[in-house]
Amino acid sequence: MEDPELLLPSTETSNAPASALTVAELQASITQAVSALLVWVLSCQSLTFFAFETQLVPRVLAIGRLCLQLFLQMREAQWRAQAVPTPRGAKRQGPIVRQLGTFFGKVSYARTYFYRTGGGYYPLDIELGLTGDGFSWLLTSCAVRLASKVSYAQTVVLLTLFLRWSPAQTSLEELVLGLGRHTAAWFEQAPAPSGDGEVLVIQIDSKATPTATGAELAKRRGPRAARPQPGSPRHRGRAARLRWGSPKRRQKGDKAKHGKMATIVVMYTLRTSADGTLEGPLNKRVYASYAPKRHAVAIARREADKRGFSAASGKSLQLVTDGDNDLERYIDELFPEAEHTIDIFHAVEYLWEAGACLYREGSAELTEWVDVQKAALYDGRVAEVIAELTKRIKQLAAQQDSARDRLTTIQEYLTKRQAKMDYKRLRALDWEIGSGAVEGAVRYVVAQRFDCGGMRWIKERAEALLQLRCIEVNNDWEAFITFVHDRTQAQAQEQHKNLSLKSAEPLPLPTYGLA
Repeated sequence: MEDPELLLPSTETSNAPASALTVAELQASITQAVSALLVWVLSCQSLTFFAFETQLVPRVLAIGRLCLQLFLQMREAQWRAQAVPTPRGAKRQGPIVRQLGTFFGKVSYARTYFYRTGGGYYPLDIELGLTGDGFSWLLTSCAVRLASKVSYAQTVVLLTLFLRWSPAQTSLEELVLGLGRHTAAWFEQAPAPSGDGEVLVIQIDSKATPTATGAELAKRRGPRAARPQPGSPRHRGRAARLRWGSPKRRQKGDKAKHGKMATIVVMYTLRTSADGTLEGPLNKRVYASYAPKRHAVAIARREADKRGFSAASGKSLQLVTDGDNDLERYIDELFPEAEHTIDIFHAVEYLWEAGACLYREGSAELTEWVDVQKAALYDGRVAEVIAELTKRIKQLAAQQDSARDRLTTIQEYLTKRQAKMDYKRLRALDWEIGSGAVEGAVRYVVAQRFDCGGMRWIKERAEALLQLRCIEVNNDWEAFITFVHDRTQAQAQEQHKNLSLKSAEPLPLPTYGLA
């Protein structure tokens, strides 16, 4: 009996495109492949399920590639049947064969080419919404979405594991940068969510991620010397140290990761429930950027207005921060009507730091003192906490200058922000007094992807990935991909040009709200 596997027609998967099959040939190939697959399934009477499923996957992928080829060649035949006239000043060539990387693997298809001075174009690709990068939109979407969660190298491994192939790591990075060019337009036009509550809460915080220094970039971008590899893996680390030299020993207080700050905004609403309390969060949205902090606050203002919480709306709006001076200044400017609250857990951390200046760390006296001050905070008696710190500063001996300076700093911090720490009233309103939502977003959106061991980022390149990660976290990924697909196709139709999505260079950091 003939081996059923041999009855499956092969599809083009090499790097060199072969001549594309006709529609009739592809129909016959698919019919033959499906019949061969059924014969093979019936012959697998002695296989385990694991062996059967393992061998089934490549066969199904092969039939998927044939179906894609049939669709592409059918559409090309339809286009040629329309007898589209050759544009003035252009020449018709082809059909020219191309390889397209898809979810099922690489497929070949042929399409007509219009050549003209200054560059030609493939009308079928424009009609189908295909870019000039050689990758389908579904594959691009899956690959970039995965890259927003794990490293580029891990993305290649995972794609290869599930799809049996993957775009190169360089192509993944360029696809990320290409899609990143559309994020600003997406956030600007994204519609406001429906079903919002009556209180809008905005929480803002920052997180530093490791950034490449100028010296590191010079080494990375400079001419590469010969790098002979030792035969044994045991000696490769030694060879690398000899090649790069010993790292400079850090002094006390030096930062290892040369971090640059990303500002993250979390917005959601609260709605009054049947029992009178506020339920939520509703319609939570996240935005983050390496641009200056004023940009993030300006984006928050734009989104608040979009959601119906403009300054003139009369609706309740609350901002929660850790008391950052820059954020406070921008909030006073852009949100004059809002309730600005200092995160109580941040204030409690200051109390523990103050107590450590007065009592031994880990002592019962320290815990008791902090508990008393914390109870006063929650009860809205911030003035008593400030008075306690003022009294303790006066009681410190002259030789305790460092403790006095630290207590003075904490006392000034609380005094300056006393009006923003009315926690008793806020608790009675059932409003927010902590910034747990943005703290969680800092860990999940920024730290888990951008602050891993060995990572070194360039801000402009990290910006594209960071905003794509925000879109994914907001559950807007499919809508975003559709937006970019339609936008790119419309531009290609208008310009009569096959546009590329990939980009080797990132855009500058956004400037919205900075003028």
